[in-house]
Amino acid sequence: MSILERIRSPEDVRALSREELHELAREARERHIDVISQIGGHFGASLGVVELTVALHYVFDTPRDKLVWDTGHQGYIHKILTGRNDRLPTIRQDGGLAPFLARWESEYDHFGAGHAATSISAALGTAIGRDHVGEDFKVVAIIGDGAMGCGLAYEALNNAGHTDRDLIVILNDNDMSIAPNVGAMNKYLTGMITHPVYNRVRDEVKELMARAPGSLREIMEKIAGRAEGSVKGLFVPGMVFEELGFRYIGPVDGHDLDSLVDTLSNVKRLGGPILVHALTQKGKGFHLAEEDAYKWHAASPFDKITGAARKKSSGLPRYQKVFGRGLRELGERDPRLVVITAGMPDGTSTDMFGEAFPDRFIDVGIAESHAVCSAAGMATVEGVKPVVCIYSTFLQRGFDNIVHDVALQNLPVLFCMDRAGIAGPDGPTHHGTFDINYMLLVPGMTVTAPKDGAEMLALTRLGTRWEKGPFSVRWPRDAVPAEVPPLDEIPEVEYGTWEVLRRGSGDIAILAVGTMVLEAEKAAAELAEEGIEATVVNCRFLKPYDREVLGEVVRTHGRVLTVEEGAVTNGFGAYMAREIAEFESGDEVRVRTMGIPDHFIQHGSRASLLRQIELDAQGIADQVRRMLKGSVSRGARESA
Repeated sequence: MSILERIRSPEDVRALSREELHELAREARERHIDVISQIGGHFGASLGVVELTVALHYVFDTPRDKLVWDTGHQGYIHKILTGRNDRLPTIRQDGGLAPFLARWESEYDHFGAGHAATSISAALGTAIGRDHVGEDFKVVAIIGDGAMGCGLAYEALNNAGHTDRDLIVILNDNDMSIAPNVGAMNKYLTGMITHPVYNRVRDEVKELMARAPGSLREIMEKIAGRAEGSVKGLFVPGMVFEELGFRYIGPVDGHDLDSLVDTLSNVKRLGGPILVHALTQKGKGFHLAEEDAYKWHAASPFDKITGAARKKSSGLPRYQKVFGRGLRELGERDPRLVVITAGMPDGTSTDMFGEAFPDRFIDVGIAESHAVCSAAGMATVEGVKPVVCIYSTFLQRGFDNIVHDVALQNLPVLFCMDRAGIAGPDGPTHHGTFDINYMLLVPGMTVTAPKDGAEMLALTRLGTRWEKGPFSVRWPRDAVPAEVPPLDEIPEVEYGTWEVLRRGSGDIAILAVGTMVLEAEKAAAELAEEGIEATVVNCRFLKPYDREVLGEVVRTHGRVLTVEEGAVTNGFGAYMAREIAEFESGDEVRVRTMGIPDHFIQHGSRASLLRQIELDAQGIADQVRRMLKGSVSRGARESA
């Protein structure tokens, strides 16, 4: 039996010898590579924290001691060591392990993590709660993989460092953006700073100064502070953390398991806020990921020897790729365009624009609020058209800036939202559930949703030309439903217009949004075989909507069904129900709404999740049947 097969919980990890710990780390890394090469998933980040994860569970008494992970795709090794190894092949799949940390899944997942930079705030809150109830467990935040670029992390550090609470922050520095390479001097300093004798002497000196007479104490403190500051300024790349009130430890080699165990064991004995700076390599242990950590952040199933994809992609491209190519074409035509993204150039395919126009492309890192506010600043300069490209779920973090910095000043910023709707295996932290709702409520915001890839480019093109306020476009994490022609061959879309795709008998009209348009058309074709003729409208402009078409629908139909791939509560359907009530049509029009239910949708394939929540052709058709059961059409009433 391998060592990993003997691990059922961290208690088994803590029972191992140092020699066995090294073998466990090797086996855990191989397990991660084996599984992800078969099923795909987040890859490089967890490879970079194998030794750190083993050391944390070896040194700390988890789950009594609390580990708070940031950007939860670092957590695969953590799941392996906390009783979930046998279920690892189910991760991100229907009914399987969650893609990130989830409190409902394990007592070892103290705090759920999907968005970045939450760990220090959550850990500080946990420490405050611990002290309030008189407990004495340790709290450790593990932050990294770019999350230190997010303002929330600095807000938390600023608050935590001056509370003097017992709190440990592990900075998993996997791109060496802060410190130099690990060397003999760094190892020496780390060993010295964390050694119990050193810290005992340091504390005794402080006590001695505290007992000295006032004037002498002030002189001694100045001399000691000046000496300590100059030595650390020369040798320790952590003065910023010391100034924020943390005792800085490091940098330490994040792949030297023995050094990590020694360092964390010593740190565990210390009190107050401490930051341990661990240098790691993203993708460690898989040569291709070491060479290109960006590419191997996440992977589709691959051959672990060659790295080649197990299944060649075929069929139509994803929306994001179509968008990237179209945005690059727009950039060639319009030199005003400046594109901003927040740590996701590949995920949004804005990297295509960046390669073509590096001087007009800005990646701000994981700093969505800053991305939006800086775009607002750009929009105040004549001759600049800012285009903000961020996942729907992450743009939520910049909502205040959308309202106060962009909309309140009526600035022409274009928001392009990828992963709108059900995002599939990444689960509830990544589903773009709320963008329709939060964009609709912003005064002056133009809100659009295309039915396919060609319309996405047409609306994006229109948005780059719109100068009367902010403009938004959304699209799903999916393949486009049909081939997309070159931009010049795509017809213009008139601002504020809907498109009637199918005219029915007056029984019912389906007002469909974005991805639901094609599903509504399929449902209408199925219903037509039963003698039910439904009108289908492509409501590509959610706000402002097409009053002329809506007025016609209200006058000629007794029932209206709205369908959107967004939260049904306070969404487009609710908006239409209010507006329809304002029309004077004589007969009352009954309205029902379909959308993402008022609860968080878990992870699974996109198609499966949409089917479960009835946002597919079959679900739409069934809803129409329920609405028309025993009814008489308006057309029949009028003819009578």
